[in-house]
Amino acid sequence: MAGAERLGQVPAEKLNNWIWQLEVCNACRYCEGYCAVFPALERRRTFTLADIDYLANLCFDCRACYYACMFAPPHEFGVNIPQMLSEVRRETYARYALPAVFTRLLASNWLAVGGLIVLSALFFLAVVAATGDVGRLFATQVGPGAFYRIIPYALMSGPALVISLVGLALLVGGGVRFWWRTRGSVADYVSPGALLKAATDALGLRYLTGGGAGGCTYPGERPSFARFVFHHLVFWGFISALVATTAAFIQQDFLGWYPPYPLLSVPVITGSLGGIAMIVGCADLLYLKRRSDPAPADTPLLRMDYLFLWLLLLINVTGMALLLLRETPAMGSLLVIHLATVFGLYFVLPYSKFAHFVYRYAALIQNRLEERRESARAGH
Repeated sequence: MAGAERLGQVPAEKLNNWIWQLEVCNACRYCEGYCAVFPALERRRTFTLADIDYLANLCFDCRACYYACMFAPPHEFGVNIPQMLSEVRRETYARYALPAVFTRLLASNWLAVGGLIVLSALFFLAVVAATGDVGRLFATQVGPGAFYRIIPYALMSGPALVISLVGLALLVGGGVRFWWRTRGSVADYVSPGALLKAATDALGLRYLTGGGAGGCTYPGERPSFARFVFHHLVFWGFISALVATTAAFIQQDFLGWYPPYPLLSVPVITGSLGGIAMIVGCADLLYLKRRSDPAPADTPLLRMDYLFLWLLLLINVTGMALLLLRETPAMGSLLVIHLATVFGLYFVLPYSKFAHFVYRYAALIQNRLEERRESARAGH
């Protein structure tokens, strides 16, 4: 309890309820084979806020424990571990974010994010007006450097680089705070074995299958691999888009080949595959969320999920439209819209659902380290 008192950010009644639910689970242990949360839970006899933050970010919200629990509502105990851990996970985004106030302002505020996108669009329109004839925004532009005839390269990439680097630094800063509060050390964090195994757990979504062969119980009680597949599409689509951006950077800045690139070039192929994967993944995850059982869900976290998925979907839809219409008069307008949505994502990234990857990866490393210590104590 001392850790919670030092942080002083969770009302005692709420914290006591969280601890009580975990203690009920620890006494029962029916779900210990479902995921990493329950073995980690059993390694503890008492719980601080740091312990609860760690367990919450180890949870993949597969919900198998909720449907298996004999103490879940309508039982008088009302144990609802997925909902409780989702609530804690949402609060960790604000507790460890830098500065925390922006999490409350941007994480699920559609009006604020929409305002940032509009301001970003106005910025790029002002750049167009300040750097030449505004009419070129609606003229057909073809050939190498076509995009930069609308918006100069330095004014397109410079602000994006600054915002993305600041966002990355804030994400890392939040991850470091989370790591120290959950009793990690620098030596632990650079442990090669734990890093590799945690990366395998994270990239393979190992714990998104509910501890069984049939997939996780999402969107309802019936097991399904749908969420597992669509999460993979979004993640690997993002990686493919990152490869496309890297390839475009190399071709432009090292080889002197300026965009737009041919349809069969590496940037276009990998970018298109990534865009399509993210569109399909985001659209289907949104569909699953609309159909999901609200009982084990944390409603404010759902709002964060919806905002992040819609923003990611909008970015990829406008990006694909820009690719398809890049040799038409619509290219200039689509470029401004696409860049504005990308900037909107950059602004909210450290305070959005994307931040959970940082905390979850840190929790997975801690879990692997605990497993290793436990195995060493057992003499294995």
